[in-house]
Amino acid sequence: MASVYVNNLVVNSGSDFSQSFTLENPDSNSAYDLTDYTVASQLRKWAGSTTATSFTASIEAPAIEGKIVLGLTSTQTLALKPGRYVYDVVITDGGGIKNKVIEGMVLVREGVTQ
Repeated sequence: MASVYVNNLVVNSGSDFSQSFTLENPDSNSAYDLTDYTVASQLRKWAGSTTATSFTASIEAPAIEGKIVLGLTSTQTLALKPGRYVYDVVITDGGGIKNKVIEGMVLVREGVTQ
């Protein structure tokens, strides 16, 4: 998997957040089989920041359908200061080889209702 999909996200502070992605195999135009893969994802104010918030990242069953789900709890989003962040999603195969598959910006919007 060579290309990285760019997708920007909007997160509302104080709300639960969930986003799903379906990865496609560029050779066959079918879902990317994520069997025996793990997934990780973080957001940071900038790429080199030492402070990160980890998404709950999972591969939805069945793994052959290539679906990844990211999530943040309302407590996590409330702790984020409004503004722009960057994030990426990295998958790791059974042999330990990592590939960045998704990246983009995250806009955290401040909520009004407490």
